Amino acid sequence: MTDLHDALHTDQAPVGATIRTGIGAADPVTVPADRYTSRDFAAREHERLWPRVWQLACTADHVAEPGSVFDYRLADRSVLVVRGDDGVLRGFENVCLHRGSELCAGSASGLDELRCPYHRWSWDLTGRLREVPSRKGFGVLPPADYALRSVAVDTWGPLVFVHPGPADAAHPSLAEFLGEVPGDVAWAGLDDFRCRYLVSIPLAANWKTIIDGFSETYHVQGIHREMLGSVDDVDGPQTIWAHHGKLEQRYGLPSPRLRNRPDDEVIWQSFVEVMGERIGIADKATAGPAPEVPEGSSLRHVLAARLRAHNEAKGLDFAAYGDDRLLTMSQYNLFPNITMVVFPDLLSVVRSRPGATPDEGVMDVFVFDRVPTDAAPPRTPPLDVTLPPDGDLPIGLVLSQDVANAERAQRGLHQPGFTRVTLSNEECRIWNLHRNLERWLDISPTEITGL
Repeated sequence: MTDLHDALHTDQAPVGATIRTGIGAADPVTVPADRYTSRDFAAREHERLWPRVWQLACTADHVAEPGSVFDYRLADRSVLVVRGDDGVLRGFENVCLHRGSELCAGSASGLDELRCPYHRWSWDLTGRLREVPSRKGFGVLPPADYALRSVAVDTWGPLVFVHPGPADAAHPSLAEFLGEVPGDVAWAGLDDFRCRYLVSIPLAANWKTIIDGFSETYHVQGIHREMLGSVDDVDGPQTIWAHHGKLEQRYGLPSPRLRNRPDDEVIWQSFVEVMGERIGIADKATAGPAPEVPEGSSLRHVLAARLRAHNEAKGLDFAAYGDDRLLTMSQYNLFPNITMVVFPDLLSVVRSRPGATPDEGVMDVFVFDRVPTDAAPPRTPPLDVTLPPDGDLPIGLVLSQDVANAERAQRGLHQPGFTRVTLSNEECRIWNLHRNLERWLDISPTEITGL
């Protein structure tokens, strides 16, 4: 185990440094608060970060069939992810090379071309110029000069990433960028998941404010108190890599923050309220009392057995997973704006995107189902919906609470007497985000104190 303060007090990112919460740094870590509110800082991100970094665009289910197109938007940028007739995924800047109109909006399927709705110029699905109405009036239009502008596309499991810079520009491969994460989560078999829906929620909050809410468990005691009966939110080890981070958090155990250890009934009711669907209980009102625990066993063992049985009924075999693996969440934070929650039976991905101003952002929630490997259904387009933050959100209790908190957190950042965000060791994944932001944005000397 590496002391967190020593591991991060270096110009070189620590690789695979395992950090456990509760280790005190020499001093508090602070970050300028205006990184969340400043137009100049947001402009710097748009200039030096977003055009140069790999980012999640959509899922393989969105673009599974030839002729499928997905429009990935990040502030004023738009990239089209296209599945060609040859089955190859390609990415193009979403712009007609005639007068600059957008080619597409949203997602589509069954296309055999990309046609501008303004003047009807069209391209085939490889980006080659196909048709120009009244072409003679333009003189010579060299095909190579009028091919759609390509961007790099790559996949990891069911996730499709784009690199918005020019496709031929030098940059790390997606595998290089993801680093240790794919190997660390290989046990989960991410290819066996299918995206069920994507919910997008515009918020009056900076993209960092949004993703910070998924980068620490210190806030569980505040806005997720229903979890305290069945989640150990204190003793989860965290791992910091060069760009990314991970938390492991055990469910089916009460929080050490509780003064009096809850009995099995409290643990049961908490677990059912937070993630009852994992054991086949969709409504807490129908849960009934805690199940009987055989002598020499534990409620956590009973929960794991129920989880196995529930998934066996869906054709999934979890015999290879021990109780602790079934009930321990692996949460990965992928720089700059992604968090993934992984269990053997569950995958959800939260993405934050910047909006038109530093006080606007979008929270996207991708929800996946695991499918049997021996009878996997074909990939089909997920349901994509955009909902207001005060609506009835189909994202579960905990994520809905995170949504409700984001705008309140952003408003507080504007108070004139609040100049620096103060972070604890439990919030080391937020440290890592800001440390990497400084590198990508060429901020030197560091504006972070305490590291």
